[in-house]
Amino acid sequence: MPEGPELFLASLFINTVSQNRRYGGRVIKSEISTKNPDVEWEAEVYRVQAVSRGKELKITLCEGQEEHKGEKTLDIVFRFGMSGSFKFTTVQEIPKHSHLRFFTLNEDTPMVLSFVDYRRFGRWEVKDTWGLDRGPDPMWEYQSFRENVMTHLNLAAFNKPICEAMLNQKYFNGIGNYLRAEILYRCSIQPFDEAREVLSEIKPISRWYETQLKQKPSEHCKVMPDILDLCHILPKEVIHLSGGGKGYNVDPDAAEDEYKEFRAWLQCYYQDGMKNLVDHNGRTMWFSGEPGRLTPKEVTSRAKVERKKLKRNKQDKVMTEEQNFKVQKIEKRDKEIKGDGQEGKKHVCTKSGGRRRRQLDKIVKEEPDSVCGPRPEIQNKRNITIYQSPRSSVTTDNIKKRGAKVTDKTLVRTTRTPRTPKTYAVPVRRSSRRVISQ
Repeated sequence: MPEGPELFLASLFINTVSQNRRYGGRVIKSEISTKNPDVEWEAEVYRVQAVSRGKELKITLCEGQEEHKGEKTLDIVFRFGMSGSFKFTTVQEIPKHSHLRFFTLNEDTPMVLSFVDYRRFGRWEVKDTWGLDRGPDPMWEYQSFRENVMTHLNLAAFNKPICEAMLNQKYFNGIGNYLRAEILYRCSIQPFDEAREVLSEIKPISRWYETQLKQKPSEHCKVMPDILDLCHILPKEVIHLSGGGKGYNVDPDAAEDEYKEFRAWLQCYYQDGMKNLVDHNGRTMWFSGEPGRLTPKEVTSRAKVERKKLKRNKQDKVMTEEQNFKVQKIEKRDKEIKGDGQEGKKHVCTKSGGRRRRQLDKIVKEEPDSVCGPRPEIQNKRNITIYQSPRSSVTTDNIKKRGAKVTDKTLVRTTRTPRTPKTYAVPVRRSSRRVISQ
């Protein structure tokens, strides 16, 4: 998820590509972006400028070729959600998930600046003010940020674990999942300790920050930074990484080599040897050591997700992840049908096995034969086709004329005509008292 450093880098990118360019015409919104407003702007020529604050980015459209007094402007405030970013491409190469587009003018190759969001959690608003639920930016408004946190420690927001309080953008604007993990790890703070207890131990005025203002850059600072100081230090480290200043990768089409420096910078988040737990908000918290006294009651962890190379079919076309997963299940089923080289092995159809068989048969029906291959079939003595599945195949040798009995006395359901119920004559009532003679 893009955090404060990523939005700042996005603003630098927009200003760089738009510095000597002019845009014009309507701002186009995609048809599928129904939750975001239209941008009513149709200036013939305008300029584009960008600035960020925490997890928000503001784009300003300025009418005219050059800056002048009384010019018409329009502000758009973006929130990137889970996967938002800006891309600058040719008109012919507009990204598939481009939801808002600004077109350039007077260029041999027409270009377009696009807001791209393939998960569609990103939002924008046409307004000139930052969000009211957003606090000061710890990177560029550090003193206001520190004061905002220390003066509100008595509020209920700080009753939560420190790892969850750090995601509250009203106080920690720009801090997200990977930054909170790195900050707490480098401070040696247990993530599920109460936020008020952790923050009450530090002073309202930062000694480290005062030392940085007084000393020369070449001098060594002996004062160790606290947790709020690291909210200012670590985001700046990310934006100054070598290799082009790439932060957290939210683009599935981006080259992995561009983010080597960022992955090498990480010490805790998604690293081998670290633990993780799901917090009360459903977010994964990475840490080392003990979690803390406010650990959720239902403790759960998540395994690392690694990208695997997808298999290719006979036509050498890349299959989707969903298709690849289904094909792997079907291949596993075929291996178990063959018995992994153990001939004569008989599978018994149990209740759970039948349910598993129906689930796999449903998967096979959804896939074409060209991808999955033909389904294995056998014919029993009654000419009924039975589809085999793992651990639940039916053997024809044990099917009898009256029902289906297996050697271990486990019943197997077969399709047979139900028996007709027997009919009995109505009994005749007889009297035992007297005999009627004729």
